[in-house]
Amino acid sequence: MEYTLAQLAETVQGRVKGDPELRIDGLGTLENAKSNHIGFLANPKYKSQLATTSAGAVLVKSDELAAVLDNAIVVKNPYLAFAALSHLFVPATHKWAGMDASCTVSDKAVIAEDVVLAPNVVIDDDVVIEEGCVIGAGTVIGRGARISKKCFIYPNVTLYHDVIIGSDCIIHSGAVIGADGFGFAPTKDGWKKIHQLGSVEIGSRVEIGANTTIDRGAIENTKIGDGVKIDNQVQIAHNVVIGDNTAIAGCAAIAGSTKIGAFCTIAGGVGIVGHLTITDCVHITAMSLVSKSILQEGSYSSGTGLEPTDKWRRSAARLRRIDDMAKQISKLEQQVNKLLTKG
Repeated sequence: MEYTLAQLAETVQGRVKGDPELRIDGLGTLENAKSNHIGFLANPKYKSQLATTSAGAVLVKSDELAAVLDNAIVVKNPYLAFAALSHLFVPATHKWAGMDASCTVSDKAVIAEDVVLAPNVVIDDDVVIEEGCVIGAGTVIGRGARISKKCFIYPNVTLYHDVIIGSDCIIHSGAVIGADGFGFAPTKDGWKKIHQLGSVEIGSRVEIGANTTIDRGAIENTKIGDGVKIDNQVQIAHNVVIGDNTAIAGCAAIAGSTKIGAFCTIAGGVGIVGHLTITDCVHITAMSLVSKSILQEGSYSSGTGLEPTDKWRRSAARLRRIDDMAKQISKLEQQVNKLLTKG
């Protein structure tokens, strides 16, 4: 796959500075790109690398930045332009066509003619897979699951029974969609299992990372909105509802029955307890613990920032005394108020 600089500029609605016929066959970082690659400058802290990069051309956002380069494409948003160009250079991800002979497919399944089933795929009764889907090797699709058009499911994904997947979704290896939620009733003899009778509904244009798990609902369905992006190793518990276009980074965990709005960002390692409501357009920073509902948009954080260990220990010791200190301050305020009243 090779394109001229002019063709790439047309794709991203940018303006060429330099040779419009320069041939480009890949993307690269400013630090490691080769002369046949196009790089991008999205973060100002890498500006100094413009002078030393070997990239044949660079996506930049101003003529001033382009001036130090032989070849460039000037665009409003270099990172968004980079995302658009990445679609042009995607390598082939599979060589399979049709249904491999090693697959086990129920006679009761309904599968569009152009669907690709790689080796050792297992498909149960009443499954429906629509046009343009690719199902990777070793994937298991349970009874009654439905997969809409143009989905790409990587190898070794498990979709439990009755799971619903919208169109244009990507599900990466090891993901498990529709396993039982963590539902148990306590008894004097231990825990009584609550069978999870709901399922999982996933909207369109959703991407789910490797080894992420999304549990089925206890009675009603767990629901993931359109355009949601979920990173690797994320846990989404039963009956969680996630609004459209929310993004969730790696190792986040969301407990049962929590509702998250649209256009939220949940950073890596965030923990969200159950039965909460988080409104639209909320950003939660990395490693935060959310223990109460968030009803106003904005950025939220918890925990303490990283410090040298000896300083952190002193701060932690003071935090343990904060309740006593608050009581002392309250007493001092009362004493001062008495003195002011007497005066």
